[in-house]
Amino acid sequence: MFTLLSSSVNLASGDWVGASFWLVSIALLASTVFFFLERDSVDPKWKLSLTVSGLVTGVAWFHYMYMRDVWVTTGATPTEYRYIDWLITVPLLIIEFYIILRAVTDTPSRVFVKLLVGSLVMLIFGYLGESGLVFGDPLVPFIIGMLGWIYIIYEIYAGETSGLSKSISSDSVKSAYKTMRNIVVFGWAIYPIGYYLAYLTGSEGSYNGATLNGIYNLADFLNKIFFGLVIWSLARKESNIK
Repeated sequence: MFTLLSSSVNLASGDWVGASFWLVSIALLASTVFFFLERDSVDPKWKLSLTVSGLVTGVAWFHYMYMRDVWVTTGATPTEYRYIDWLITVPLLIIEFYIILRAVTDTPSRVFVKLLVGSLVMLIFGYLGESGLVFGDPLVPFIIGMLGWIYIIYEIYAGETSGLSKSISSDSVKSAYKTMRNIVVFGWAIYPIGYYLAYLTGSEGSYNGATLNGIYNLADFLNKIFFGLVIWSLARKESNIK
């Protein structure tokens, strides 16, 4: 049985990374409650989008409860914690594009499959590179993972998913789609930048786990909570709720 590590773990003064873990975990919990409460106030076609947003932040909160306590206790966070979280939450985030398009236009299921496959390639090879499994050189899985991310970017900017978005008549849906798209490019860029600095520059000693964890915490705040708030704002506008 899982038990949350808990209350006997104290945050040391000056531990900015530990503070970022605490901040993000509390924000994730608050966001989860908020998204699930708000789903009952929007039109039925937007309920699934808010449910997925709540699942993303809820799953992330659960993992952050472990990661923050492991960090404070040991000064490290196992790679597996991050990737177990991301393997669940990142596909859910990217599939939000499909869910939103399906709510306003006829969207084939292959769009779902394309986005899912791209996200899984990105994550699986990212994990293989960071963990050192299978590949001896972290550059090879990094390149393959980047190709998965680039494919997602292509799909939402120029591929079939983008083509479907052009048929959207609602200005609020178009605006939300563009914002989500920008988050995938600029917000998600934080992860490969962190990977590159930590594993591909030859400066692992100076670019330590504290910096990498701090960067990843910031990225999760933007890419999970803010991403969900964009969807919530869209659902409210489309449901004519002020």
